[in-house]
Amino acid sequence: MFLALREMRHSKARYLLIMVIMLLVSFLVLFVTGLARGLAYANISAVQNMSANYYVVQGDADQTFRRSQLNEVELQDVRSVVGEQNATPLGIQMSTITAKGTDVKTDVTFFAVDMKGLIAPAIAKGEGISNETKGSVVVDRKLEQDGITIGSTLIDQATGMTWSVAGYVQDSSYSHTPVVYLNLPDWQEMKQGMSRGTAADQTVSFNVIAIKATQKQVNQISEQTKNVEVITKKQAISSIPGYSAEQNSLKMMIIFLFVIAAFVLAVFFYVITIQKTSQFGILKAMGTKMSYLAWSVVGQVMILSVASLCISLLLTFGMNMSLPDSMPFQLDTSTIILTSCLFIGMSLLGSLISVARVAKIDALEAIGRTGA
Repeated sequence: MFLALREMRHSKARYLLIMVIMLLVSFLVLFVTGLARGLAYANISAVQNMSANYYVVQGDADQTFRRSQLNEVELQDVRSVVGEQNATPLGIQMSTITAKGTDVKTDVTFFAVDMKGLIAPAIAKGEGISNETKGSVVVDRKLEQDGITIGSTLIDQATGMTWSVAGYVQDSSYSHTPVVYLNLPDWQEMKQGMSRGTAADQTVSFNVIAIKATQKQVNQISEQTKNVEVITKKQAISSIPGYSAEQNSLKMMIIFLFVIAAFVLAVFFYVITIQKTSQFGILKAMGTKMSYLAWSVVGQVMILSVASLCISLLLTFGMNMSLPDSMPFQLDTSTIILTSCLFIGMSLLGSLISVARVAKIDALEAIGRTGA
């Protein structure tokens, strides 16, 4: 490490330029990773934040919520296994709403839930609604940025129904649209186009049954309830429209960035190593161990990687603070640690090419070249 530090101190400009390149690459990796995580969360947060760990969907729905149609019979069958408190229906409908008295027009996803059930939304601001409340909803707080406030009247473009906004929920999006929560009676009226209390209300279906269950109970549900499939939360998230394609594309970009980072660093250090062939040959002739020389090369890469990574983390956090709230960006501690370890690992992997070059240097040949 002494040799590595002395050389870096002697050739400040050269190693500073290399660190700038590593800084830019690491910043790009972290920023794209944060965007990928933010886009993922903006797509799935409504499902991700639910306390249910399994979901019952129609057997031929390809694990997609909106393609599934279930009814009261399946709900009672599931509740007979997991208990009434651990199974609740969920209705999903994507639509377009406007706000009365404004020019707001936006796409949303309606979530119909039992307001006393397993997946009832947690209110961040304002008031919640009950199963008996008529004509009121709670909405994702992102709609506040569009000018929809507590007390605003929302109009569904498809049915013409209206609701008053009673409160906000935090981080509740589905397929990149804010979620609007309504109770099951209003859902029935929305789907059937008639008032509550008629016999036809009982035939209204919903899309999913959210459950909290053990693996044994899941197996029992699959055996005794026909034409349904029980999927995990991970499977449910992967089946949200556009989620897998979006994340696979971003992950491919991040992987290529890691590969490019390793390749660029490997080339830079390999060129520097070739330029120092004579010096390494002299050190070998003086009896310097190969392990010492190898550690010198690896140590330089480690120092530059860690330093550039620390600065890029500061830049990333600074950039995040200056980004508008509408831009999805999320970097949690586990993602930062994983990304940092991968970046340092790829940098060290690229340095092994230089180490291999140093190992092949012949001391007598290098000294002869110097003398010539």
